[in-house]
Amino acid sequence: MRIGALSRRTGVSVRLLRYYEEQGLISPRRRPSGYREYREEDVHVVRNIRTLLAAGLGTAAIAELLPCMEHHEGEDLAAACSGTLAGLHRERERITRAVDELLTARSALDRVITTTPKAVIEDPGLCLAEGPAPADRPETRTN
Repeated sequence: MRIGALSRRTGVSVRLLRYYEEQGLISPRRRPSGYREYREEDVHVVRNIRTLLAAGLGTAAIAELLPCMEHHEGEDLAAACSGTLAGLHRERERITRAVDELLTARSALDRVITTTPKAVIEDPGLCLAEGPAPADRPETRTN
C-alpha cells in the first residue's frame, strides 16, 4: 500500500509517517518508481508507535524498544523480553521524575496564588506591580 493509504488506515498524517521513517521506526520498501510501499504489518507498527508516544516515550526510546515489543490482536502492547522491560521501567522512572517536577512547580504556583493580597483578588484590574516605567524606556526619557 502507498503512504496515503497507510495514513488513512492509521489516522496518522503523511508528514508524520515520513518522520517515523526518518527516525527508523518504519522501513517501507521502495518501488522502482521511488514510491514507498508499505505492508499490512506497518499498520500495526504505526499503531504501536502511537501507543508508545501516548505513553510518553520519545522516538529515540521507541526506536530502541519497539523491535522487542509484541502486539496480538485484542491485546495491549507487551515487552517480548526482560531487556525491553528494563527499558520500559527506565522510561517510566523518567516520566515519574518529570511528573514530580511538574507537581513541585504547581505547588510553588499555588503558594504564589494563595499569598496574593486580598485587594488584588477583589479588583482584578488592579496591578500593584505597575509603577513608573524604567528610565531606559523611550517614553520616560527626558532629553
